[in-house]
Amino acid sequence: MNSIEVTIMGQGYRLVCPEGGEAPLQAAAAAVDREMSAIRDAGKVKARERIAVLAALNLAFAQAERPAAAAQSAGTGDVDVEALIKRIDQALGADGQLL
Repeated sequence: MNSIEVTIMGQGYRLVCPEGGEAPLQAAAAAVDREMSAIRDAGKVKARERIAVLAALNLAFAQAERPAAAAQSAGTGDVDVEALIKRIDQALGADGQLL
């Protein structure tokens, strides 16, 4: 495991990541910093915690939109249901129960 130092909204954080994960983690931290800074600079939200939550929601929403946008641009809105069922089965494991 390696550790890297990142800065988000002027505050430093030391993060641990697996070997070879430094660049993706740096990129993720930069995205979080950009998003949080944009929310702060808009001036409507002052509390760091609220800024962090809004940034997390914005980034998660953008991530969720990417597969849908890719499917639409490919000319197909169909979802591979079989692949989704397989992924769900793998996630549930031998238990087979969500709860």
